[in-house]
Amino acid sequence: MCRAALLALAVALTGCASPAPSGVLPSGRVDYQLGTPYEPAEGTAIVSRDRHSPPASGIFSICYINAFQTQPGELADWPDDALLRSGGEVVHDADWPDEALLDLRDAAVRDMVVDRVGSWIEGCADAGFDAVELDNLDSFTRSGGAFDADAAVQTAARLVAVAHEAGLPVGQKNAAEYAERMRQEAGFDFAVAEECAAFDECSAYADVYGADVIDIEYPDTLDDFAAACRSGDLPDRAVLRDRLLVAPDENGYVLQRC
Repeated sequence: MCRAALLALAVALTGCASPAPSGVLPSGRVDYQLGTPYEPAEGTAIVSRDRHSPPASGIFSICYINAFQTQPGELADWPDDALLRSGGEVVHDADWPDEALLDLRDAAVRDMVVDRVGSWIEGCADAGFDAVELDNLDSFTRSGGAFDADAAVQTAARLVAVAHEAGLPVGQKNAAEYAERMRQEAGFDFAVAEECAAFDECSAYADVYGADVIDIEYPDTLDDFAAACRSGDLPDRAVLRDRLLVAPDENGYVLQRC
């Protein structure tokens, strides 16, 4: 029996993936390096990098995975029948037009996602990452009603099971309004939020994950990061980064922490 089928059976028997205990993230400063990876500044305790990059040596490293949409440049890696279509055209994320939605309404595609993305998760563990974050869990909100939150939560639970089996805690990336379901039903261990201060969502994550929240703010949507830090509303692990997440020797680099 293939891994996807085994995981489907396990989830069906248990009802959901069991959340791991809180307190999975180390305390200390965060750097978010999904763009160009570089040597973290002294005192950095947590670094997040794309799955194609190596983990940061000696630092708690989180492996970023685009779970329910195609990664930029990887559209051709997915078979045509795995992509969501409307009117015969592939559905792309309006904000990220180089990312196409995967068709989670189809059980065979869900199995394919679990098998393929699950192999990426295992690859993160083999590479030495300490945790994984799964992005675009809310792709159903961009699907035009083709599939719903139930399909997303159930598929996410199977991916969380893969990560836990590999020894990795799993972070819910964004989707604040679905945090409770993702935590309780899918079993996510922590949250990675973008712009929770700018969009007044930090408490939505904290109410579910406690202190296990990482927040990345951007200067084009948050005018005064220092004031946000002083407000006490930001998670302890908050960082201001440039939108393109470039390296220190590249134009536009921004890195500030409270």
